[in-house]
Parts: sequence; structure tokens; C-alpha cells
Amino acid sequence: MARLPLTAARVEALACAPGKSQSIHWDSKAPGLGLRITEAGARSYIFESRLFGKTIRVTIGNVHTWDLGRARTEAARLKTLIDGGIDPREHRAEQQAAHEARRVAAKHQEVTFGEAWDVYLEARKKFWSSRHYSDHLKNSDAGGKPRKRGKGLTEPGSLASLRPLRLPEITGDRVAQWMIQEATNRPTVAALAYRQLRAFIRWAAEHKEYGGLIPSDAYGARDVKDAVPRVKAREGDVLQREQLPAWFAAVRCLPNRVHSVYLQALLLTGARREEMAAVRWTGDVDLQWRSLTLDDKVEGTGGRVIPLTPYLTSLLEELKRLNEIPPSRRRLTTLAARGQTWEPSPWVFPSLTSEDGKLAEPRAAHVKALEAAALPHLSLHGLRRSFGTLSEWVEVPVGVVAQIQGHKPSAIAEKHYRRRPLDLLRKWHDQIEAWVLNEAGVAFPLKHAH
Repeated sequence: MARLPLTAARVEALACAPGKSQSIHWDSKAPGLGLRITEAGARSYIFESRLFGKTIRVTIGNVHTWDLGRARTEAARLKTLIDGGIDPREHRAEQQAAHEARRVAAKHQEVTFGEAWDVYLEARKKFWSSRHYSDHLKNSDAGGKPRKRGKGLTEPGSLASLRPLRLPEITGDRVAQWMIQEATNRPTVAALAYRQLRAFIRWAAEHKEYGGLIPSDAYGARDVKDAVPRVKAREGDVLQREQLPAWFAAVRCLPNRVHSVYLQALLLTGARREEMAAVRWTGDVDLQWRSLTLDDKVEGTGGRVIPLTPYLTSLLEELKRLNEIPPSRRRLTTLAARGQTWEPSPWVFPSLTSEDGKLAEPRAAHVKALEAAALPHLSLHGLRRSFGTLSEWVEVPVGVVAQIQGHKPSAIAEKHYRRRPLDLLRKWHDQIEAWVLNEAGVAFPLKHAH
């Protein structure tokens, strides 16, 4: 088709050739510029040229969006690219990719710690135990919710004040200030929160969306390390050998049998308090083959299996019997009025007052027992510490105690070459229990230990 100088009037008047789906009218003033008109009447400017022997055609835009002058300017720009050996289509794609990269980078710069933290928890949840996961939720909770037990509202977690910060704002100076504030009132929790934050920053550095956003010195700067509290175990937070008779006598006399057995179980297994409270009858307790499965903080998935010692087995058998006894008629009537039916609790250590039905706060019972026995303060974690300490009297291999308690292996041999079966653990665990009971003066037919 012959070239002719396009004008505004011609752009409106020119038509598609009869019998064709489209016609192109080339402009004689701007090389490569054409007016494409379809059979349906749609009009748009195009640009066509040749690059390395191949025809290149690019749509500039609709005539109602582009006036003729702008279309000629764009055609000249595209012609310059072609003359320089650049394909306009590839050039546009590169510009779009660069624009998208800048947009994504700008968006990432606005991501807050709270948003990335929630993604982190969801991504790591499957690798953690329920207790480890709940610790992260608790430490990052904004607070201000009604307490499940008692009056008032919950306090914000140690990490809550960091949630509104953008990731680039989590600098070493900011983390140091935060740590100083948190360590003033709750040093132990602050130290835990620091370790959680450190793990998050390491994860974010390797994440494709968050990598490079948090300054590299956010947790390793000297000011930050100096601000992290050095939490030490409370002096004396362990049962001494000579204190065992008084402790067992007081704990065994507690009116609540669940509390009594729970506290003894902590001392005789060295388990963490949450691990023991979360034990269920189905899947976790095997009274026939004497094994106990705990929701391990370290292993995370599947839990760890430890021996169920003879005396502790007898205590759990008693709890199971009590758990399966139907309540009084009065309670059955109350449940029926609520549209509920009674069934045995799935929890080994149940509670009628806790939200999830399992034991939640056993400390009060332990404090009463300590007062009755005239013993000094001893935390529930101190019972776990006591198990490891008292085991030395029996000269149990350190690796056995660590495996029972769920500690990470500390030596190369323990980590790579020791895989003690349950029956070998049971051999030593039964000896530990027998020694503790003997020192405590607890009469129990030790002939059952094997």
C-alpha cells in the first residue's frame, strides 16, 4: 500500500479494504509508523521495521489514546532502538521486569517484623513441638486479652514491641535498646526472646523474600550481646539426697491425686513440665510394655520414647482406674443439663478447670507440699534438674540421662554413634528410680523392677 502523510482527518476517514480483516496505512513522514484498521473499525498505531533480517512489528496503541504527534515520536524512538540492534519487544520486557523488581523491592522494604514473624512461625511449625511453638506465640503476643485464669488482661510478650517495626529497622542499636528494656523486668524471658529473634533473623536471611532486609549486625553486635542477660539457675534449685524423704512424704499426701502423681513423675523422669502435662492415655502411655512418649522439644516430630519405671507405672495405673470411674449422679445431672455426656478424660493429668482439660498450673500444689515439708523453694524445673543431679549417685552414663531427659547430644560419639534402645534405657532408669525410692523411704516392691 502506498505511503501517504497521515493527518488527524485521514486517521478518522481511512477505512479497511473491502474483503480484508485489516488494512495498514503507512505514514510517509515517520518511517515505520502505520495506522492499522480492522474490519470492525478498530484503529491503532503500529511500528514495523527489520532487525537482523527479520520483520519486527510492535503495537504502539489505540488512536483514541495516542494522538498522531505522540505516535510519530514513539515510532522515532523505536527506530532508534532498531538501528542500535535492540529489539523493542525485548527492551520493553526488560523494562517491565526491572519495574516489577523495583516494585517488589519497595514492597519488601515495608514488610513489618510482625508480618514476617507470622510467616516464620507457620513455616517452622511442622518442625517444632507444640510446646516450642506455643512459646513463640506467647512471646510475640500483643497481650490485652482476658486471662484464662484469674482476672485482668494478659501482658504483651517480649517480642510484641518489635512487631510494628519494618525489617530494615531491626538494627543492632534497636535490638540492644529492646533487650535492655525487656531484661530489666523479666531477664529469663528476655533471654529466651533473644534466642527466638536470633533464629528468626537467620531464617529471614536465607528466605527469598526477606533476605538482605535485616542488617547483618542485628543480633551479633557487641552492644546486643552485652545487653542479653546471663540467666543462671537459682542456687539450690535442686533436691538434695537428704531432702527426698520429706519431699516424697509431703507430695504423696497431697489431696489431689493428679497433682501428687504429676509432681512425682517430673522428678522420676526429668521431663519438662509441659511435656508431662500433655501426655495422653492413647498413644503416649503403654502400661503393658512400660513406655512413655513425650512431646519432645528437641526432636519435635514424633516425640521421644522413654521407659516407664515400675513405681511410676503403678501410679499411672491408679490414675487410669480413677479416671475411668464415673462421677457422682449430681455431676452427671449437671452435665446432662448442659447437653453434655461424661467420658473418661483423654489426658493422663486432667483438670476440670483448665480450658483444654489438662493440668495447667500445678505450682500451687507443689508450694503447699514444700511448705508442709519445711523445704526451701524448688521450682518445677528444679525437679527436672534434680533428676539429672541425683542420677549421678547411681553412676548412670551421662548420655543415658541426657537421652531420657531429651537433651541434645553434646559429644560426637553421642551424636553419631549412640542409639540406645528402650530396654537399655530401662535398665538404668529402673536403677535410678529404685535408688530414689530407697533414699526417700518409699516402700515399694522393687522386685518388680527389671
